[in-house]
Amino acid sequence: MNISANRRAPARRFGPASACVVVITALLVFDGQQGWAQGQAQGQAPAQPGRGRGIQPNLEHPILAIGSPAPDFALPGVDGKIHKLSEYSGSKVLAVVFECNHCPVSQLYESRIEKLYKEYRGKGVNFVAINPNNPKSIRLNELGYTDVNDSLAEMKIRSAFRHRELAYLYDGETQGVSIKFGVVATPHIYLFDQERKLQYQGRIDDNQREELVKSQDARNAIDAMLAGRPVPVTDTHAFGCTTKWMSKATGVEQEWAKIQAEPVTVEMVGADDLKKLRANATGKVLLVNFWSTGCSTCVSQFVDLETTYRMYRLRSFDFVTVATNPPSDAPAVMDFLKKQYASSPNRQFASADASSLQAAWGEKWTLGSPFTMVVAPDGKVLYQKEGKLDILELRRVILANMPDTKSYIGQQAYWQAAVADKTKK
Repeated sequence: MNISANRRAPARRFGPASACVVVITALLVFDGQQGWAQGQAQGQAPAQPGRGRGIQPNLEHPILAIGSPAPDFALPGVDGKIHKLSEYSGSKVLAVVFECNHCPVSQLYESRIEKLYKEYRGKGVNFVAINPNNPKSIRLNELGYTDVNDSLAEMKIRSAFRHRELAYLYDGETQGVSIKFGVVATPHIYLFDQERKLQYQGRIDDNQREELVKSQDARNAIDAMLAGRPVPVTDTHAFGCTTKWMSKATGVEQEWAKIQAEPVTVEMVGADDLKKLRANATGKVLLVNFWSTGCSTCVSQFVDLETTYRMYRLRSFDFVTVATNPPSDAPAVMDFLKKQYASSPNRQFASADASSLQAAWGEKWTLGSPFTMVVAPDGKVLYQKEGKLDILELRRVILANMPDTKSYIGQQAYWQAAVADKTKK
């Protein structure tokens, strides 16, 4: 499953020393643009965790107070089962962490959460993940750091792709559990004692860049609870991506209206134009798709490609479509592009001699079939495919090759490692 189908029309809603600990983690997805503007578009407070800053509580959904009992839950997981709070009744300490798929900060914490899980599971600590986000409340420009959205189906994709062992639960349908917790951001962790009373809530540690962490807040709290000591610090500010509440979905419709209003243009290209495009002097990762109106595969996957453009266009990325139809088909090409609201740069062969223009590009494929290529700023081919695309594979290549933005140092390394791990498997 991919996230693009939801974007075609506005109607798409796309204690004692022997105590045990249970950690419940909720997975979210976050995205962004460069610097402050990027964090704003991604729905995240500009992260300065080293300075003790974080996202402020939502007055509509206040954070669960220290001393409060653990809210009950019964939520579907990526394993196809319903998981309940009662499953963890044998544990003397319960921890709940909220994370997600699309959030770049949440992604950067995946390995740290896995480390906590593996280190403490032999000590009676159990971990569970919960995604509080409603995918219909996430704008396309908030998906700039992800291959998938936050739906349950796409949670299954992410969990399998990253080989995560944690139970990953979905609360985005009603957000009833997340509201009771008052989840501010992803990630956001809650720790409960033997009596299921909240003893700690907030950040996992003090910096989204693991190499710069100075305060292991969640680990310190867990160690204190296992040893029967008071938690040294009970409240910290969570930072990351804001929770995507259903009540905040208006921005999604506004974004789609703006997309529909963007101009759609087509320029004719000759051999020299194609050679220049192929050299890619833009300084950005460039995605180029050759297509034609008479190709059913081209038409069916076009929406996925345009969605990818809308996800990443605020970063160091560009997308160009090239119709291989002859110039006489210009009206049909324009008609199709307008129906797709294709405001990306669009080109069309300026000559009926398609073979010569194909040769100018420097690759050979069956004309009339789709041909897709990702080109690095130095002209190196990062990916090429004739025929039907695996859109998630394509997006992962792009993510692994776009440079980090100021807000999310480590994102490129995250995706490079994820792609390399997938290749090894």
